[in-house]
Amino acid sequence: MRLHHVQVACPPGGEDAARAFYGAGLGLTEVAKPPELAGRGGCWFRGVDARGAVVAEIHVGVEDPFVPARKAHPALVVDDVAALDATADRLENAGFAVDRSERTTFAGYLRFHTRDGAGNRVEVLAPA
Repeated sequence: MRLHHVQVACPPGGEDAARAFYGAGLGLTEVAKPPELAGRGGCWFRGVDARGAVVAEIHVGVEDPFVPARKAHPALVVDDVAALDATADRLENAGFAVDRSERTTFAGYLRFHTRDGAGNRVEVLAPA
């Protein structure tokens, strides 16, 4: 068994904020939703490795009423500490707060937490 995707929610009209975070901020590529699901709103993002294999997929779905996930979260792993720090810098430059207070609290990894454009918690890690 392996994980296919993680779904997070956004409020109605939250797609542009999701694109700013998951696309521009995290560097994931937006992919088209299947036509039978596109009418529901939301947007999907995918990360691939150097060989082109899918390594992460985040589906952002519209939820009304919306409440951001404060504790539950996707955790994405980047290749190394340089990529971790570059991702944090890119997010901060795009206006997203990055919390490094737990950077060294997960054995074997360095990490940070942030919140997407809808306020959902997201963790990004790199092998230490």
